[in-house]
Amino acid sequence: MRAEEKLTLLIAEDEESLLIPLRDNLEFEGYRVETARDGEEALSKVMALKPDLLLLDIMMPKQNGWDVCRALQKHGVTVPIIILSAKDQEVDIVLGLELGADDYITKPFGLSELMARIKAVLRRHQKLRTETQPQSDTPLTIGVATVDFKRYEVARNGKPALLTPREFAVLHYLLSRKGEVVSRDELLNEVWGFESYPNTRTVDNHILRIRKVIERQPSQPKILLSIRAVGYRLLPE
Repeated sequence: MRAEEKLTLLIAEDEESLLIPLRDNLEFEGYRVETARDGEEALSKVMALKPDLLLLDIMMPKQNGWDVCRALQKHGVTVPIIILSAKDQEVDIVLGLELGADDYITKPFGLSELMARIKAVLRRHQKLRTETQPQSDTPLTIGVATVDFKRYEVARNGKPALLTPREFAVLHYLLSRKGEVVSRDELLNEVWGFESYPNTRTVDNHILRIRKVIERQPSQPKILLSIRAVGYRLLPE
């Protein structure tokens, strides 16, 4: 089935033998496709074009895929990312997901699988955008943070801080279940899509970064608590 909307995908891949057929097939599916052949070009085009999704190789000239992910996180860029890589060790997959990727596909891969993953990631991000819209325009106070879910902005003790879109989504989901214990598996299912993720360490790392923003003493949390062997609970204030 063809893509219903003319969404823009950016392919960052230095291997021409993969880049060209991938571009042609995605265009055939109805997507608008842009390409980048090294990490610096990929980062520049993400900033300028704000694509709906980035297909990102890891081993590229100038900047590798890890560096691109780190730079996007640093700038608070919200583009969904699917990593396409020959690096198939679990440590590489976990690193990619912890650096903000939405999915990780190892080479070689089938075109049908890639198309299904692209559609799944786009659907998931649309769901996150819809579900994290606040009931009102008023920013919320959570611990020492002021969180504006509508604008994806956060301040800690009045000073601008940074949460990634995924961290906003985790915090929003915990807020919607305030006072209840939420398991790691539930967070993976609701926020990520559990089938793409090798373990729950990704959730724990997101929680640590959220605590650094909302807790007065992140190492001694009073608001976002760990429930041993189960998950997390955001306490009512």
